[in-house]
Amino acid sequence: MAWDEWEQLKAGAAERRSTAMRINGLQRGDGSGGPAGGGGGTGTLKHKGGPWTKAAGTADGLQTSTITAKADLRRAHEGTAGGLAGLSSLGALTSVLTSWEERLGRVRAECGSLEPKLRQVAVEFAEVDAEVGKSAKAVAVPRTRRGE
Repeated sequence: MAWDEWEQLKAGAAERRSTAMRINGLQRGDGSGGPAGGGGGTGTLKHKGGPWTKAAGTADGLQTSTITAKADLRRAHEGTAGGLAGLSSLGALTSVLTSWEERLGRVRAECGSLEPKLRQVAVEFAEVDAEVGKSAKAVAVPRTRRGE
C-alpha cells in the first residue's frame, strides 16, 4: 500500500468518525444514537459499600473492642495486689498490665484516626476497584496452549 493511499484512508476515517469517546450504546440527551456529548446520566455516581467501607467498619469495631479489652484486663487484675503482696511477680504483673494498657490505647487511637480516612477514600474512589475487579473476572477467556 502506497503512503499516499494510507494517508487518504486515515483522512477518510477521521471525517466519518468523531474522536469523542462514548460508552457503547449510550444515547445522546436528545435520544439519538450518536455520540453522547455531555453524558446521558443523572450525574450521580452510585456505588455499593466495598473494601474501603468494610475496612473503615473494621477499624471502628477494633476501636470499640479495645476499650472493652482494656476494661476487662483492668478487672482481671483487680485484687491481685493483695494476693501477691511481697512476691516479685506482683511487680512483673503490674508492668505487664501497664504495657498492655498502653498498647491497647495506641491501637484504639490508630483505629480512631484511620476510620474516617478510610471512609473518605471510599467516597473518593467510589469503590471502583472492587467493581472493576468483578467485571474483569466475569470475562470468559478461552484457554490456549503455549505457542499458539
